Amino acid sequence: MKRRGAAILCAVAFLAGGSARIAPARAEGAYPDRPVRIVVDSAAGSANDFTARTLADKLGRLWGQQVLILNQPGAGGGISARVAATAPADGYTLYLPATSVFLAVHGGPGVAPNLPIELPRDFATIGFVLQQPIFIAASPKAGINSIPDLIARAKAKPGELSYASTGRGRLTHLTMELLQDRADVKLRLVPYAGGPAQAMGDVTSGRVDLVLDAYAGIAGAAQGGLARMLAATSERRLPGLENIPTVAETLPGFFVGAWNVMLAPSGTPDVIIHKVNADLRVALEDKDLLAKFAANGAFTQYMTPEQTIAFTQSQQATWRPILQRIAREAQ
Repeated sequence: MKRRGAAILCAVAFLAGGSARIAPARAEGAYPDRPVRIVVDSAAGSANDFTARTLADKLGRLWGQQVLILNQPGAGGGISARVAATAPADGYTLYLPATSVFLAVHGGPGVAPNLPIELPRDFATIGFVLQQPIFIAASPKAGINSIPDLIARAKAKPGELSYASTGRGRLTHLTMELLQDRADVKLRLVPYAGGPAQAMGDVTSGRVDLVLDAYAGIAGAAQGGLARMLAATSERRLPGLENIPTVAETLPGFFVGAWNVMLAPSGTPDVIIHKVNADLRVALEDKDLLAKFAANGAFTQYMTPEQTIAFTQSQQATWRPILQRIAREAQ
């Protein structure tokens, strides 16, 4: 009896000790248990960088971990795509690219040969983050006050008006290609690989006539009188920004929207993909985050990974004719 009691006590002690050892192991395996980084394809201060940092702050609070931004501009988004794709597929490197990496001109000048990104081929898809219109602004020295002014000037002097874009094949470039098609005008592209700060500097000084970016990239210069906001590419005037006309008021039906989706390296475990998607949904419902995005003309929208894939494929199909034309002209 004493032996049996001793055996039971030993078994209980073993199980208790085992439970004590197992509990920390489970805690250590909880995701995330260390800092997470988000790779961004544009320079600090860009609209995409603003989106990433705003989202990182909220996710960091949810996770109780630092969420760091890794800016990797260049090669039309190709550098960031390579950095993100070759990172360990463990959930600690996420990727928040701009729309342009999905709509890049394949083989175009300055664009990495591995672009555009295709889902689900190239990355594990986490979910949709937000969409926002592009804004068009002019240098005060250009003497352009509206989209009708811009079109009239471009018709009078084809190819003379210049516009700054953060690279060939970027959404800002594609937006102006679409505007030229619709308005039957010719403008001159000035691409800037160094990001929006350099482009904005040349616009405010008058060296370049026009610039396109998300609201966050232009608002400071516009509010300081260093750029004149002409129009947004939204379907209708935006809440809180009703003083800014739309391109559609001059060219009916004109609409372009930038968007962001969150990705991870291929092979990232499904349990992590679904965990981040669920936490992304919580973040996108946060009132403070919504207010920050809305103040910059951006609006969140939750999607499942599958819905996100379908959305990106639809956008690629919509833009394919213009991308093919740009590729032919570049040859």
